[in-house]
Amino acid sequence: MSSADTTAADEADLVERLSRTESRLEETRARVEEFGQEDIEQLADAYRSFVGLLDRYEDQVVGDAGDVKTNVEFQSQVAEVMSDIPSDTLLYETFVECTEYLKQKWFNESDFEHVRSQLEPVGDIVARLDAYQETHRAYRKVRSDVRTEIRSVGEQIQELERLVELDEADLNAPTDRLREPIERYNSAATRAFREFVENEPARAVLAVLDRLEVYPLVPFESPHPELTTYLDGEPPGEMPIPKLLEYAGYSRSKLTHYVDDPDRFVHVVGGRKTFLSGLDAEPLRIGWPPPSATALEWRCRELTAALNRIDRGAVEPLRAVAALPRETAYERLHDSAVAREQLTAAERERLRTSDVAATLADLRARRQRLRDALTDSRDPP
Repeated sequence: MSSADTTAADEADLVERLSRTESRLEETRARVEEFGQEDIEQLADAYRSFVGLLDRYEDQVVGDAGDVKTNVEFQSQVAEVMSDIPSDTLLYETFVECTEYLKQKWFNESDFEHVRSQLEPVGDIVARLDAYQETHRAYRKVRSDVRTEIRSVGEQIQELERLVELDEADLNAPTDRLREPIERYNSAATRAFREFVENEPARAVLAVLDRLEVYPLVPFESPHPELTTYLDGEPPGEMPIPKLLEYAGYSRSKLTHYVDDPDRFVHVVGGRKTFLSGLDAEPLRIGWPPPSATALEWRCRELTAALNRIDRGAVEPLRAVAALPRETAYERLHDSAVAREQLTAAERERLRTSDVAATLADLRARRQRLRDALTDSRDPP
């Protein structure tokens, strides 16, 4: 059976289960309402307490197993349970009769059989509540299953819509028209940031990173305030970051020749080695496939602001990237780049050999039938 057939079978089974369980819920609720749910719940508490005593004591008091002390204890427990049963409980007289019957000195199996037989009408009414509660749980479960299936079918629809959208792209479009200027810019930005980190004082680098926090599209990690404060006020702040990292590898005794307070240096700089050594130009680079024209415009604005603080020489290749939406058939090239990057060989084969549009229409119809079934069903009380 194909996945499409399986999905159809799942949908039909769920709709049928939902209808069947709802009908069963109505039936069991009607049987409960003949007596009233609250009254049956009160009866169920009494019944379970009474039957629980029978179950617990039967083997202890029947025949040779019984002794006067255990029998008295059993009857005392019965009397206590009976005193807790409200007099307006359904079939209250049945509990009274059973209690009176159990006021014996000795017991045999037939005594317990008699009491259980007397309680059968009570158990039948309690069973109505049990059936209703069990069906209520099943009804909630099947409604949850329908919602899960709706989400599952929706995910399949989204995936097929993605494939259809990608299939509409021109896979032969000359995407190098976008790739080449972006790669030139990325190279320039990477080189500029590397030289900035390697040559500028550490306090200056961290100051720039701190100010770049206002540009969310240039997502550099902000330096820790303790590190910034230390480098702003102490001589090591004049060193470039590679030198700081070199010193951070020194022993404390060796550091005494280079910094005034080795312990503080180890604590503040050594404790941030991962951050300092991990500084990279990735937040400045533009990925491939590139963003949409609108997203690229906003990204280039923030990148320009960032690069003006790092190296204005890298702004010129960025301007060439920013001009791409105006100077090229950007959306066509962008869609082609996305399709080439995202479409797998299996997906291309599926698009070539399958009627994706028909499958998509079928899935949408299935989702609608599931939604209709859920809407038409009653919310569980």
